[in-house]
Amino acid sequence: MSGQLMPCSPAEIGSLFLFEKLAPEQLGQLCSAGRVERFEPGPVYTEGEPATCFYVMIEGTVVLSRRVGGDDVEINRTSQPGVYAGSMQAYLGDRVQQTYNGSMRVTEPSRFFVLPAETFSAFMQEWFPMAVHLLEGLFFGSKNTQRAIGQRERLLALGSLSAGLTHELNNPAAAAVRATATLRERVGKMRHKLGIIAQASYSPEVMSNLIDIQERTAERVAKAPVLSPLEASDREDALADWLDDHGIQEGWRIAPTFVQGGLDVDWLDQVAATVGEEMLPNAIGWLNYTVETELLMDEINDSTARISHLVDAAKQYSQLDRAPYQVADVHELLDSTLLMLSGKIGRQIKVVKEYDRTLPRIPAYPAELNQVWTNLIDNAVQAINSVGEEGTLTVRTALEHDRLLVEFKDTGPGVPPDIRGRIFDPFFTTKPVGEGTGLGLDISWRIVVNKHHGTLQVESSPGDTRFQVLLPLTAVDNDTTEEPE
Repeated sequence: MSGQLMPCSPAEIGSLFLFEKLAPEQLGQLCSAGRVERFEPGPVYTEGEPATCFYVMIEGTVVLSRRVGGDDVEINRTSQPGVYAGSMQAYLGDRVQQTYNGSMRVTEPSRFFVLPAETFSAFMQEWFPMAVHLLEGLFFGSKNTQRAIGQRERLLALGSLSAGLTHELNNPAAAAVRATATLRERVGKMRHKLGIIAQASYSPEVMSNLIDIQERTAERVAKAPVLSPLEASDREDALADWLDDHGIQEGWRIAPTFVQGGLDVDWLDQVAATVGEEMLPNAIGWLNYTVETELLMDEINDSTARISHLVDAAKQYSQLDRAPYQVADVHELLDSTLLMLSGKIGRQIKVVKEYDRTLPRIPAYPAELNQVWTNLIDNAVQAINSVGEEGTLTVRTALEHDRLLVEFKDTGPGVPPDIRGRIFDPFFTTKPVGEGTGLGLDISWRIVVNKHHGTLQVESSPGDTRFQVLLPLTAVDNDTTEEPE
């Protein structure tokens, strides 16, 4: 947008803090090369357009904004003479894309000193050659540092997740190994017991009845009810008494296994009536091994199923076998991340899920959303642990107007008001030196806002801090989005 041209006064230009150290002849050159323009209320330039001019406000009120999704979000509003905006990176030339990285408008008639981008660059190179080198170093150094530390942050998170996953996998794997070893021993004893029974020359009918009882006992184990500790104790006592009454040695050792397998006194009465008194001791021993082997196989099955579940969660978390951009269920992503982080969350933190399962699947970059969840959950866990007591992490999903809300609420000490506006800034951290890069929330913000056209915000008070991610329900054009580093 062009404004009304007005006379350029070197004295007035020299009163602006940006130019106050320049010599009179330099101010004269500025006035000759640039111009003063008066703009009526409205836009001056728009984000994404070629950055053709450098603007310094002489008087008026300026509003700077950035595009977030389909909305313009106000970043700064000021009436301070001398504020500048526009093609501030023109000195970098074609090494960076020379477009306006935000929009500027004025809310009242305002005057600006306007310098064409090429002229601004030429003056910078001629008058401040050392400053240009310093600025180049700061610009590209900051970009490279941010990228390198962002990668390091991801590696640290990956190491933490790997350690947690290894710990989670180790428990069921160790249980399966123990159960397998015990199962081998029990099968060996079962073969020995079978040999003893075979040598006793029981009739084919009695042996057939024993095999039938064995099969029906295995079926009972598969359907064994879950008893309370008191119910289990009462049933163990009753079974131990029954076994003692029927001359079975060490009945107190067998009773807990039978109870775990779902057997009761009525069942043992059926066994006794079927096999007879002579065969009962061997039959009870045989059934004891049958119940034990069934329980051990159940334990192995549960352990391997747990391992498979963890591997599936790891695949879901990493999204290695899936397209980068797809329609995803945020609840699946949240569950896989919580499972991957379960070792880090620990038992002292209660995790509460308040999911609205009616929410639709949304177009997203699932692997990167998992990184957001990881960062926000990690921050919540550290906040709760900093209080030094048990706490609660609540993960909630809901429909918020026309967007999907994912909220992480923790019972930590809260974010102090004086730093609340800075926590999403790159490299800002409240953690001790060496414990945080200050990029976790910055990366999260860029993934949510720049890549998904969503919003990331925080509401906080002591004992109630909520990080809220709001995501659009439908796809948004990604042509102008910035890729997260």
